[in-house]
Amino acid sequence: MKKILWVFLSIFLVCGCTIGPANTPTKAVEEYLDRYINNDDVILAELDEYVQGNSAILDEHKDTYKEVLRKQYGDLKYEIKEETYNGDTANVEVKITVYDLHTAQIEAQDYLTNHPEEFNDEDGNYNEKKFMKYRLDKMKDTTKTVDYTLNLTVQKNNNIWEVNQLSNDDLQKIHGIYNYDASE
Repeated sequence: MKKILWVFLSIFLVCGCTIGPANTPTKAVEEYLDRYINNDDVILAELDEYVQGNSAILDEHKDTYKEVLRKQYGDLKYEIKEETYNGDTANVEVKITVYDLHTAQIEAQDYLTNHPEEFNDEDGNYNEKKFMKYRLDKMKDTTKTVDYTLNLTVQKNNNIWEVNQLSNDDLQKIHGIYNYDASE
């Protein structure tokens, strides 16, 4: 009986050590990015809050914009490149591949510049709603991807590695809207 108990206890200890909170900075980053890929409820709640609070997105286009970003998140690919430590802080370099929504937006803006009459209403006045729909359709239909490098800071709190708040640039990279032309 003691042997059986020891076998079960050994199995439990081995399994128990591999299940649970992130025990390395890389694992914490993988779990974090997997929440995007899996359209985790917390990520979607943050997306909903962002879209609802963004006055630049017209109300009738908010659902389409969220659809574009849910697709972006679900198709995100990543590769951990490097992990460096400095005590209870670590930096994890990650290469991500996402849809190039930045280029889709630029192409839509160029099209507006060259074909402004297509976005006029029946009275000949510019109709922002028409253009916004066109731009979102371009974003939704894009298949072109872009690679970005993220340098994520991970902090050890109570023996658990947690990803720190992402910079605005890193969030724009995940969304595929980072203006890489301006950073060159």
